[in-house]
Amino acid sequence: MSTLPARVALIGFGEVGRIFARDLRALGVTDLRAFDIAFANPDSAQLRNARAQEVEVCPDAPAAVRGATLVICAVTAGSALDAVRSVLPGIDRQAFLVDVNSVSPGVKREASEAVNAAGGRYVEAAVMSSVPPKGLRTPMLLGGRHAAAFEPVAKALGLDFQVYSDQEGAASSVKMCRSVMIKGLEALVMECLVSARAYGVEADVLRSMSDTMPNTDWEELAGYMIRRSLQHGRRRAEEMREVAKTVADTGCEPLMSLAIAARQDWAADTGGTMPKPADADPLGGVLDAIRRTMPT
Repeated sequence: MSTLPARVALIGFGEVGRIFARDLRALGVTDLRAFDIAFANPDSAQLRNARAQEVEVCPDAPAAVRGATLVICAVTAGSALDAVRSVLPGIDRQAFLVDVNSVSPGVKREASEAVNAAGGRYVEAAVMSSVPPKGLRTPMLLGGRHAAAFEPVAKALGLDFQVYSDQEGAASSVKMCRSVMIKGLEALVMECLVSARAYGVEADVLRSMSDTMPNTDWEELAGYMIRRSLQHGRRRAEEMREVAKTVADTGCEPLMSLAIAARQDWAADTGGTMPKPADADPLGGVLDAIRRTMPT
């Protein structure tokens, strides 16, 4: 008997929701429903994308999840708990809710308590890499008391997963600690090379980085990181504020995490005032475009 869910609801239809919908269609899931608060705007990219992919657009979260055996919640970190709570009036008993949001272990535990109390089965998912290259095949750590029961569905969906723990929050602690380094590296690269471009020395800086850390194409990596921050800096900043909570809960002051959040917010503000760079744009041109947005 197939464990592929007959009806899937997507809460949040940004980049992750859109990619997951594409992959679910390719697997043969025909009954796809979605809700995103941006659907209220008839000109939103989220609404356009949902209609283009022939996903049923629902008026609210309870309507989207009603009758679904699998709910995937993929929203911004700051909205994650509210988004999970919004589905509770409509969630079916025993339906799995997979929470892929990048939030602190404490928020994951709150979300789990709410879903399980409503009769659903909460599964924590810590997404351990960028979603666009691999979609549903992006490596994930699954956690919570229902993670093991979700394993047959995860296999049917072709997920690249590990059942990490039966304790909610454990998987996300791995994700959040990792983000200090990964999102921090993005912030450092942005600050380093925007400044180096102003002095006309970015080529020498990149060359020195390659000497110090060989086997890395720093020009390619830097271009990728800067473009992602320009496009998704706001989401990254929200995640880093959740990271800061995670760090603070250990008794360690989150000095770096809060600074990273501020730089990612800066990247989002900058990206909003300049043309979106294409993947093929030279790094120098992207850096010049950034500098043109800055006060002289």
